[in-house]
Amino acid sequence: MSGRTAARRDVLRTTAAERGLDAVLVTNLLNVRYLTGFTGSNGALLVRVESSPAHPGDLFGTDGRYTTQAGVQVPDVELVVDRATVPALARAAVRRGAGRIGYESHDLTVDGLHGLERVLADAAAGGTAPELASVRRAVEAQRAVKDDDEIEALRRACAVADQALAELAAEGALRPGRTELEVGRELDARMLALGAEAPSFETIVAAGANSAIPHHRPDRTELRAGDFLKLDFGATVDGYHSDMTRTLVLGHAADWQREIYSLVAASQAAGRAALAVGADVVAVDAAARDVIVAAGHGDHFPHGLGHGVGLEIHEAPGIGQQGAGRLAAGMAVTVEPGVYLPGHGGVRIEDTLIVTDDAPELLTLTSKELLVL
Repeated sequence: MSGRTAARRDVLRTTAAERGLDAVLVTNLLNVRYLTGFTGSNGALLVRVESSPAHPGDLFGTDGRYTTQAGVQVPDVELVVDRATVPALARAAVRRGAGRIGYESHDLTVDGLHGLERVLADAAAGGTAPELASVRRAVEAQRAVKDDDEIEALRRACAVADQALAELAAEGALRPGRTELEVGRELDARMLALGAEAPSFETIVAAGANSAIPHHRPDRTELRAGDFLKLDFGATVDGYHSDMTRTLVLGHAADWQREIYSLVAASQAAGRAALAVGADVVAVDAAARDVIVAAGHGDHFPHGLGHGVGLEIHEAPGIGQQGAGRLAAGMAVTVEPGVYLPGHGGVRIEDTLIVTDDAPELLTLTSKELLVL
């Protein structure tokens, strides 16, 4: 892992050099994990553009609780042990001659920024304090393209979710009379039993009219014969999240349910087919949305088509009407169109996929044929 994280730091080092920075102070814990492998709750990283014999490399800061853990997870970065990790690394940057330091403006609070400015001024001891410059979401931009280790973790996370749903369906756990809460808790427990560290997010179980609420929180609503049952869930494995939605019918499926399901399935297939290297994310959304709009249900598809997934359940790129950018090989994304009819029910079908130079790799393998239980 250390070789992989070192390569990631080198990419950030190149970005920093291109922006005229001497160092980058990384404070977002997920970005720290991505660049070092550290999974503790207090850590920061100083990535330096240039090294010297006296100060040969980057610095990783944490407190005394994590000294041993840092030695195991971050063996290739010089360790600074200090409860106040960010000030400690800032002072170290000044001592090492950094004149322009990048920081994560989306992570640092206003008070934190003012505190960092004071630390740098004090460390400069009356001289000129280093200039601070936002790197914005430079690390998140790196994270959008997954490497082989990350894709393998995503495959395993998706496999856990697939198996959990298959087992519950086979055992008759998705049946009338049970509540949404009962099904959600059992699905979560099954994913944990199959090796997940945690569910990817609060599992959505939505029955009947609740299935028309895109992000319904499960409650004590009972599943009934003839209901749509929408399940949106995922598993976390090695820190990486899966995301899948399947909508099924309990008992007999009415004609209107089959019609809406077929429409969403066609839209989802069009969205998957549009995933290609270089594709504009707005165009990908449009490929799926146009199918639903043409059927007269444009107003019933109120959210974007999908999003990136990885160390966070929602990360770059965003695939929607307000999105920006183009897809690249190695991006992990969801495709999840839906049609929601208030008071009646709704359908969403969602997969997690990897963009490749060829056809996208499908990671969520549960059938998308309409399942009637």
